[in-house]
Amino acid sequence: MPIRQLPDTLINQIAAGEVVERPASVVKELVENALDAGARRVDIDLEEGGVRLIRIRDDGGGIAPEELPLAVSRHATSKIASLDDLEAVATLGFRGEALPSIASVSRFALTSRRAQDEHGASLQVEGGKVGEVAPKPHAVGTTVEVRELFYNVPARRKFLRAERTEMGHIEEWLRSLALARPDIELRVSHNGRPSRRYKADELESLARLSETLGDDFSRSALRVDHAAAGMRLHGWIAQPSYSRASADQQYVYVNGRSVRDRNIAHAVKMAYQDVLFHGRQPAYVLFLELDPTRVDVNVHPAKHEVRFRDTRLIHDFVYRTLHEALAETRAGAMPQDVTPSPFAARPASVPSAWMPTQQSPLGLNVAEAPAAYAALYAAPAVDAMQAGMMPPASVQAMPATDADGIPPLGFAIAQLHGIYILAENADGLIVVDMHAAHERIGYEKLKGAHDSIGLRSQPLLVPMALAVAEREADVAEREAATLATLGFDVTRSGPQSLNVRSIPALLSNAEPEALLRDVLADLREHGESRRVAAARDELLATMACHGAVRANRRLTLPEMNALLREMEATERSGQCNHGRPTWARFSLNEIDRWFLRGR
Repeated sequence: MPIRQLPDTLINQIAAGEVVERPASVVKELVENALDAGARRVDIDLEEGGVRLIRIRDDGGGIAPEELPLAVSRHATSKIASLDDLEAVATLGFRGEALPSIASVSRFALTSRRAQDEHGASLQVEGGKVGEVAPKPHAVGTTVEVRELFYNVPARRKFLRAERTEMGHIEEWLRSLALARPDIELRVSHNGRPSRRYKADELESLARLSETLGDDFSRSALRVDHAAAGMRLHGWIAQPSYSRASADQQYVYVNGRSVRDRNIAHAVKMAYQDVLFHGRQPAYVLFLELDPTRVDVNVHPAKHEVRFRDTRLIHDFVYRTLHEALAETRAGAMPQDVTPSPFAARPASVPSAWMPTQQSPLGLNVAEAPAAYAALYAAPAVDAMQAGMMPPASVQAMPATDADGIPPLGFAIAQLHGIYILAENADGLIVVDMHAAHERIGYEKLKGAHDSIGLRSQPLLVPMALAVAEREADVAEREAATLATLGFDVTRSGPQSLNVRSIPALLSNAEPEALLRDVLADLREHGESRRVAAARDELLATMACHGAVRANRRLTLPEMNALLREMEATERSGQCNHGRPTWARFSLNEIDRWFLRGR
């Protein structure tokens, strides 16, 4: 077959295979065009999951009548004019492919009016064949109608799913858009019935968060906002106690554009690694802002992916920001409060009738001001507190204090089955898994001790020869300094071989060969690796677990209160080393409901 030029209609239909995957893709492209045109309200009318009809109406700037045919022409756009514009693009759309691609596989109508025009104008396109521009009444803005999607490409239409499935994809994308643009009003109707409405409220972004992801997410969300190195990361991350079985509540936006980026996803996963239960997924809504010239958005026709010019810097920035935010999730901290508790640091001793003591098996300093126990021990003659639970005899009855003097986890009142600590705080009842809590406290102390001295290397008597792929050898040679900071002394001995002269001392009994291969894989893909730190942490976690207080160990009230105070002062103390929760809160109102009080 001789070489020949393809007709424009066929070219657009080929492009539609990349841009228009399903009705949700059409809605995405058309709504993004509306937002680029300055729309503040967008109405979306759908029939049969968008297969039969997609109508997008906006109140944006509109299109000049003479430009309507150009709008459905391939690679025609008002958003860029040069390579410099492309490298610093800030709009959602810029390729000029969406409208002609959509028009080539549907019965398409474009109607628009600018504020300075007396009336609107309309253009019909039937399967890629462009009609004539005709005057038509229309409010300021643009309406795009897409009917019978893929009617002329039956093979593509067969791949569409059930109406409910296609509608679900549209709603998911609209949810993502609603999170990014709380200032835009979105109205959705399906088969003639109102389906969803997102009201515009630029100031109440938390209300939009609750509306889109639910009250449970908003109640457990931690606000994140950090700027450095010309970048800003802000948004919300869910506390580890709120996790998901799948990655269905993970939203990332780069300069306002919803993207899927493995580099950022990996950084978030690493930040949650120490606090999330095995197999669970974190939930987050994150916005990364940086100079548009530092990110390439012209990677995929559907614009789902981006490419960063400083991949390692982005990864490190996201990881460290979230790692530090999660470190402040101390037990007793309320959602959206990641500031250290005022009770986080207490002096080693305080002048009081209650003498500070050292509990050697727990390794905790017990030092409590007597005034803080006033509400609990003013009348200590209670039967349940006589089995070794009473405070020292030197503690006298004291005046009652107000609720403001009670720390977040309150004060211990009893131990349940030798497993749980029961404490009373200003809101109600606190239940603490003492083994899990003590395990986290010991783990964080061990990590702090090792971080202060750094990773030490252990030289090998005989260098270990390691056969690797050539690209792995290239990475090892290029990242020799990085490997040295991780405890590996590695030199290249050939195109596909390495000599390992030292390994991390703490991990000498592990499998250094497999660990080094994993580190090289991470360095090649993400620019950094936490494999060594993760392996070290796993070992320290095991040590902390074996050193933690066991079940059926009877604790005194001072010991229990010391554990509570340590929890309030310890980073990530809301979860044990394995990601399980260490404590639970039951408000007084909730307890009242158990017994139907007030009914």
